[in-house]
Amino acid sequence: MGSSDPVLEVDHLTKRFGGLCAVDGISFQVRRGKVLGLLGPNGAGKTTTIHMLVGITLPNGGSIRYFGQDLHRHREACLQRVNFASSFNTLQGRISVWENLLVFAHLYSVPKPQERIRQLADYFQITHILGQRFLTLSAGQKTRVNLVKSLLNDPEIILMDEPTASLDPDIADRTMQLLESLKAERELSMVYTSHEMDEVARICDEVVFLDHGLVVAYDTPDGLTRKIATAQLRITFSGEREQVLAKLKPTCPDLESPQPNVVAMTLDERLVPTAIRCVDDAGAVITDIEIKKATLEDVFLQIARGDGRVT
Repeated sequence: MGSSDPVLEVDHLTKRFGGLCAVDGISFQVRRGKVLGLLGPNGAGKTTTIHMLVGITLPNGGSIRYFGQDLHRHREACLQRVNFASSFNTLQGRISVWENLLVFAHLYSVPKPQERIRQLADYFQITHILGQRFLTLSAGQKTRVNLVKSLLNDPEIILMDEPTASLDPDIADRTMQLLESLKAERELSMVYTSHEMDEVARICDEVVFLDHGLVVAYDTPDGLTRKIATAQLRITFSGEREQVLAKLKPTCPDLESPQPNVVAMTLDERLVPTAIRCVDDAGAVITDIEIKKATLEDVFLQIARGDGRVT
């Protein structure tokens, strides 16, 4: 398989629960060493999709292919090269963390399983809890154990369902650093769900937004944010407030002045230079300019609030 060949191909994947169509004919690809963000509001179909990709849930239609092989015809061969991490996944509660991880290491035929467990446990700072029963752990500790489990078999693609939820900021950042290094050094591919848009922008090469089981946007993070053409502009100035407002209002009807020497507005980003010139033309001295362009958070909110496709 060449580096440009898809590691994962999803074609018209569908899942119905009774009269509810949770996933409605979605399609996407993940290439080697690339990370696909699978995003959307609660109930959009993200976790159902992940569960189908890992074989927990069977689809009603469509296909899933790993490394060119159909998942349901070559289940064992595919899943030996795949793994799954979720902050919501529960391992066997009444046995120790070590025993849980050892079971999974043997299931995946991991060479030198004890050495591999110790190596990952040290990185994620869970060595001190290896002897504890899984059910006694905190939410953050369980998340870290699941991350160790997901990396035991050195997978070629990993499916991650909100992997940093419940983690302290330091451990969350360490997790992101490890994933970035694995992506760069081993060309690890990922499907990544998260409500943390900063993480998504940091690690994802492409993003699929789901809403009510449908793909409503599919692009790079930068490409998606460019589709929202507005920007927020805040100008601090020294000069006559009324003159500044009078000059700006024809160009910027959505204009506020939260302080006597500040104007704030949301406008088409192409009009930002015009607005700045208006303040200058009013005879004011600009002392500070703050421009905030659209982020993935804005795209997410637009979809979550029912504004439809991002176009």
